[in-house]
Amino acid sequence: MLGSGKKILAGCAGLAMLASCAKFSQLTYEADMPETILVQQSIDSLAGLKSYINPGSNPGFKLGVGVSLDNYVNKTVMYRLVNSNFDELVPGYELKHGAVVQADGSLNLTKVIKLLQTAKDAGMQVYGHTLTWHANQNATYLNGLITGASGTTAIDFEKDDIGRTYPMTGNSTAAVVLDPKGSGGKVLNVGTAATPANQSFPKIPVTLPAGIKLGNCQSVTLDFLATGSTGLFGSGVRLGLEGTSPTVYSTPSGFGATDNVWAVGKIVLPIANLNLTAAQKELNSFTLFLGSGTGSGNYYIDNIVLKWNAEKTPEEKNAIITGALTNFIGAMVDTCKFYVNAWDVVNEPMDDASPYALKTGVGKTLAADQFYWQDYMGRDYAVTAFNLARQHGNATDKLFINDYNLEYNLDKCRGLIEYVRYIESKGATVDGIGTQMHIDINTSREQIAAHFRLLAASGKLVKISELDIGLGGVKMANATTAQYAAQAEMYRYVLETYFELVPAAQRYGITLWSPLDSPADSGWRPGEPVGVWTGQYTRKLAYKAVAEALSRKSGN
Repeated sequence: MLGSGKKILAGCAGLAMLASCAKFSQLTYEADMPETILVQQSIDSLAGLKSYINPGSNPGFKLGVGVSLDNYVNKTVMYRLVNSNFDELVPGYELKHGAVVQADGSLNLTKVIKLLQTAKDAGMQVYGHTLTWHANQNATYLNGLITGASGTTAIDFEKDDIGRTYPMTGNSTAAVVLDPKGSGGKVLNVGTAATPANQSFPKIPVTLPAGIKLGNCQSVTLDFLATGSTGLFGSGVRLGLEGTSPTVYSTPSGFGATDNVWAVGKIVLPIANLNLTAAQKELNSFTLFLGSGTGSGNYYIDNIVLKWNAEKTPEEKNAIITGALTNFIGAMVDTCKFYVNAWDVVNEPMDDASPYALKTGVGKTLAADQFYWQDYMGRDYAVTAFNLARQHGNATDKLFINDYNLEYNLDKCRGLIEYVRYIESKGATVDGIGTQMHIDINTSREQIAAHFRLLAASGKLVKISELDIGLGGVKMANATTAQYAAQAEMYRYVLETYFELVPAAQRYGITLWSPLDSPADSGWRPGEPVGVWTGQYTRKLAYKAVAEALSRKSGN
């Protein structure tokens, strides 16, 4: 601040590069301190942020910060910054399903326990983030639980004795013989040159692996060798289940045009065309019959293969995934309850395009770590999650639902509140609603205020769960002084509006999600100066704005 009376005094020491001080022993001068230095000194003179909160006027209010586990437990500079400025830390990733669930479904909580103990020793509260989300999941493990086994069951006659007969639908039989084409393998001869099959089909007994049913089968393939007149199979190939009439299936173009040549794997017969009854679909052992479309001729069959995929029913998937969520929430909350007293139980449930509906992964190409619990457990997945967290946690734990863009899309905010009402109508209790505010200097202030009014009207605790503010997409390299000032004012506005519109009894707290400006190689808003500190831990104008807003509006 020019004219403030603060001066820089320079003498001999300031001119050390000169050859001799004695020569200039009487030389001194004064200059006004640059504005930027004075401003920075003012910011640096402020106390830690949490000291500006009046606990008497804000009982239970917590100033939180998002931080990585390694940065904290290794007691880096971030450890000291967190402890000096905040009441509560929120691990960004390390408490999520993908971080702790192993390939076999077990939970590795070693790092989590170390984090909790380190925080406890420092007197720093830990907020649990998050128990049920569609991202950062061990989706490979979860999908493996519900993906049915797939495989094939083959019948190739190699274990049969030469001359073994198979009954046919008529009175004749088919016999196992050596491959007439000289392969040395065994095949089934249907009919003979003297007595061709006549409206008769060989019966092939099939036993599938344990747990696999006929309803799991998708197709039958087989190899054919035609003899006699050309075009023997021009009328198609028939497949049937004993007790039903055989169905005619078309053959590939040109099949049977040349005799005495094996047609290997050309015939694919869809099981669906059998129109199986519910009882038939449950069969593990059954008898198929198959042969030429006319049932006549002298031909050979080999390598009958049933392809199956044991897809689980929706009911089975629901039960399996409910069990997986039960195991995860139970183990996580049981382990952490000695020091964690609040959780994001359900994270980001609402759909952006249909803000009164739940998100779904149906029809999407999912990332490797995405898994939508609601697609298997339905709308009540959150009811189950909240009940589990309540059952395993402490009686006084605060349980939250959390979502983003609530200030951007007010219908999404309304949809989330409506979903909370639905969850509670099913017997679960939701203590609070978290609003992620990943905003910028251009975000509508009217919308911010409107969404705080909606959240306050819900009667629930309100938490700004993930606050960071960018410069409208501007990266650090291009940021201007005016934009940094606008950022500070937006931080001030958000905090002051929260305190003005959310009653004290409903204020759970505010979490700065990205306290430092985000480096260019970050996975979160890369290169954006979103924090209240620079990446070199220098306090910004935004720091002063946050401190002043906390001091004025929290009752200090």
